[in-house]
Amino acid sequence: MKFLVIGSNSFSGAQFVKFLLQQGIEVLGVSRSEELNDVYLPYKWENDTKAGKFIFKKIDLNKNLEELINLLHEFKPEFIVNFAAQGMVAQSWETPQDWYQTNVVGQVKLHDQLRKLPFIKKYVHVTTPEAYGSTDGWIKESFHFAPSTPYAVSRAACDLHLMSFFKAYNFPVVFTRAANVYGPGQQLYRIIPRAMLYARIGKKMQLHGGGHSIRSFIHMDDVSDATLKIALDGLVGESYHISTNDFISIRELVEKISEMTHIDLESLAEITGDRLGKDQAYLLATEKIRNSLGWRDKISLSEGLEDTLNWIDSNLEVLRNLPADYIHKQ
Repeated sequence: MKFLVIGSNSFSGAQFVKFLLQQGIEVLGVSRSEELNDVYLPYKWENDTKAGKFIFKKIDLNKNLEELINLLHEFKPEFIVNFAAQGMVAQSWETPQDWYQTNVVGQVKLHDQLRKLPFIKKYVHVTTPEAYGSTDGWIKESFHFAPSTPYAVSRAACDLHLMSFFKAYNFPVVFTRAANVYGPGQQLYRIIPRAMLYARIGKKMQLHGGGHSIRSFIHMDDVSDATLKIALDGLVGESYHISTNDFISIRELVEKISEMTHIDLESLAEITGDRLGKDQAYLLATEKIRNSLGWRDKISLSEGLEDTLNWIDSNLEVLRNLPADYIHKQ
């Protein structure tokens, strides 16, 4: 088997590359930036990831699409998993045109080329529950969207575009929508690694809106396992939720981290105003993937937080000198 992973420098993309290599699968990874510091690239951490073969190419979908398509004609991947997107929610209000360019226009151009390639068996589009807007209880997979931010609107628009390609061309797309992912190697502007790092170096983080919104957090190893199952056996045209059956408020999560790191919550976090358009909850029902593909989440939140804290502690001197804030790229 050959896999193309688009967005292989992202947290989810890099973790999925590691998972594929552990299965002995050949992988071509592309991202618009050069490979990051090794601390963010788990496929470089362990010897057992060498079971497969990995090739990386720096390619920007907005600028180098022809180069990517030429590369695909040479590599001929049977499976494509696309993690690439402008992903930050709050910042999408500042320059929304960048989010629509990358998440809609650039993706549409890509898909119009991919649909013409005869060797593709499955295209996995990694999208987001934010397309639904704030959920009222646990919801099943659907295309009934109510996005509340430019980021979410751009992702919902791309999902609808891909469904039109599935219906018109039988394009072999399948969708994944995961809960909040976390784990070792996650960028420091995300809530879990930031809270852990700041606890260790004595800095204070912001707790937007007091942290009353609720989320389900799922370890990326469980998500990678689900994503491979979906790529191999998911039904085209279908979408699959990937989540635990538990949820926690952001405040409770930060309290948990403060206990683990032996620091008072008041010393770790300060309450600030909430983000514009922030949704109260994303609760994803997962009976579909559990019943049809036999997937189960295996890593509890407590185990996953310990795993992530071990990564922070093992790389503390490197991480304390890396940028902790999101840096926007057009």
